[in-house]
Amino acid sequence: MRAALGALASAGLITTAACGDSGNAASGAAAGSAAAASGAATAARDEPAETDWRYTLAPLPYAYDALEPVIDAETMQLHHGRHHQAYVNGLNAALEARPDLQGMALEEILARVSGLPVAFRNHGGGHWNHDFFWNSMTAPGTGGEPSEAFASAIDEAFGSLEAMKEAFNQAGGGQFGSGWAWLIVNDAGDLEVTATPNQDNPLMDVAEVQGTPILGNDVWEHAYYVQYRNRGGDYLAAWWDVVDWSVASERYASAVED
Repeated sequence: MRAALGALASAGLITTAACGDSGNAASGAAAGSAAAASGAATAARDEPAETDWRYTLAPLPYAYDALEPVIDAETMQLHHGRHHQAYVNGLNAALEARPDLQGMALEEILARVSGLPVAFRNHGGGHWNHDFFWNSMTAPGTGGEPSEAFASAIDEAFGSLEAMKEAFNQAGGGQFGSGWAWLIVNDAGDLEVTATPNQDNPLMDVAEVQGTPILGNDVWEHAYYVQYRNRGGDYLAAWWDVVDWSVASERYASAVED
């Protein structure tokens, strides 16, 4: 799994330790517009600096209103600028007390999270999950289709793309309380749908089902409540209209080639 994650990070399909000056909502929207215009699939981020191990909030790879009408701009502003920022702040606070973990790749921290204070599970997971989530999406109608290899693997594992979506939506809708729905490549190299509570993810050694994430959807109410209220099922169904299948296909290719 570690080799696959390294390939994903090298390809810019996931982000790890974003270090340096913290971004803000205004710069995020401006940088997001530029990234969307250039077709960038991942959020801009600084490289880790030897003198500063702190994580920062990367700007979105698109404008706050880019996902409308599926996800409204107000939700994106609150979700990214406040909720995600809170996870970054919490992770940095936890690292203050653990110099031995400062500068370590976040994936490595998550892989050993069972032996660490719970703040790393909650805030480290929250930061990684949200970076992954933002980079999984694009404007409605621009997400393309799964690659031939990815589509074939979906058909083999689930029978069809629609059947995979249904299984994924059931996993998200069936998550009691807050959590995430995931499409992963499991340790056997097969596609599988799973769900995790709170800010857990399949990279963690505490996860019931472990693997390399390909897609993940946030089913915490803060991800949709402004627009959808208690209609979480409608949110899950609509979300597929903003999935970036080119990013998901590249993630899949990187995950299975190791």
